[in-house]
Amino acid sequence: MPALYLVATPIGNLEDISLRALRTLREVKLIAAEDTRRTKKLLTTYEIKTSIVSYHEHNKWAKLGYILNYLEGGDVALVSDAGMPGMSDPGYELIVAANERGIPVVPVPGPSAVITALVTSGLPTERFIYLGFLPRRAGSRQRMLESVADERGTIVALESPHRLRAALEDVLNVLGDRKLAVCRELTKIHEEVFRGVVSGALEYFTQPRGEFTLVIAGREEEKPRLTEDIERQLSSLRLSGIKAREAIARVAKETGLSRKELYRAWLKLP
Repeated sequence: MPALYLVATPIGNLEDISLRALRTLREVKLIAAEDTRRTKKLLTTYEIKTSIVSYHEHNKWAKLGYILNYLEGGDVALVSDAGMPGMSDPGYELIVAANERGIPVVPVPGPSAVITALVTSGLPTERFIYLGFLPRRAGSRQRMLESVADERGTIVALESPHRLRAALEDVLNVLGDRKLAVCRELTKIHEEVFRGVVSGALEYFTQPRGEFTLVIAGREEEKPRLTEDIERQLSSLRLSGIKAREAIARVAKETGLSRKELYRAWLKLP
């Protein structure tokens, strides 16, 4: 039965394509490409002569029926400008339609700007949230950032060069001067990774050029601190005759403070 192959293509360096991706692109009957010009460069480099048709944001509904009909008689490979199709690129509607018709959807994984930027950033990778491209309008962008202000995982977003500075200013105003990495032109000749804080990135990128991936630190967990109320609680327990070990253990469990810090406070009680 014919299948729809989701083929990841290089995000910059053409040598990053996998052997399986090359074989798939050679064997399918049709390649549906977000940008036929970019895809043709890849195909020419590897002497692949498979037929190609455009499938992008502005024609995806018009071409949907054509590609689905083609899938009745032959395999189709879906590719985006770069990386995995369907990730902030056209493809979602086609994938859903293929699934509804019982057409096998086969992933051919490979390069990803999101994962590449995340592991390169030096920020925590065990949990992250991906926002895709930040909204164009300032108000919508600020609301999106506000929605993740309390997210403790690392935040990853894509941005264009002409909106980078406005986006960084919104990040600074909404999320604060957090640690971040700004990855530019990943795997390309002018690849660059800025690591620092948001205000530093604004000073550095005065005339942004290229494609950008932002990796922003999540909100740091606030550490518990000793307050007057906690000191009064310790004092009350002491006056009630409870011994230090039991009192400190109880307060540590309730507040999250370390026993060492609570013991120092206990010794200072009048």
